[in-house]
Amino acid sequence: MSRRTILCYGDSNTWGRDAHTVARLPESSRWPNELQRRLGDSFHVIAEGLNGRTTVWEDPIEEHRCGKAYLPACLLTHHPLAMVVLMLGTNDLKKRFSVSAFDIGRSIGVLLDLIQKSGTGVDGGPPAVLAICPPAVGKLSEFAEMFEGAGEKSLHLAAHYRLHAEQRGCGFLDAGEIIRSSDADGIHLEPEDQVKLGRAVSDLVKQMLA
Repeated sequence: MSRRTILCYGDSNTWGRDAHTVARLPESSRWPNELQRRLGDSFHVIAEGLNGRTTVWEDPIEEHRCGKAYLPACLLTHHPLAMVVLMLGTNDLKKRFSVSAFDIGRSIGVLLDLIQKSGTGVDGGPPAVLAICPPAVGKLSEFAEMFEGAGEKSLHLAAHYRLHAEQRGCGFLDAGEIIRSSDADGIHLEPEDQVKLGRAVSDLVKQMLA
């Protein structure tokens, strides 16, 4: 029996950036790897994380970061997909984009629609989708100017994500209910929270694909 493929599509927290350095965390401390460990050999988990990736916004400073632009090719590359786990939105909070929590939620909706209409699931159907709202932005240090005003705005994301996920029959996880952004930079995750997230995602994946 062939393994079922799960695509984890996200930003630096899916890539596994260390909150204390610019380095990448060890594989054992990245949530997609914990997801793979807990699901076992019957699944193939693909981590598609990119530092600075947005939902739908073209970044005028950091190029090639638009999640919407790359997602169709990514889905086609890895199909057939049993599930797509989507965790984006933190980078949309950058001051340079000046978008509301409402619009970030709508941007997630655009990506959910794209995935469901892609025909990249098993037998050409839609893959299952789990939308994850990132934890709220914490105390900012080096990113304070770049993410000016992001802390308050990030507190309102979960309600919008939940709404768009439920409207489309997708799974939803508010990561802020189980983990928090690191005190080191206010955006990235400590290794223990990466692992906790992987465990929480694995529980939902098992339920959704049972």
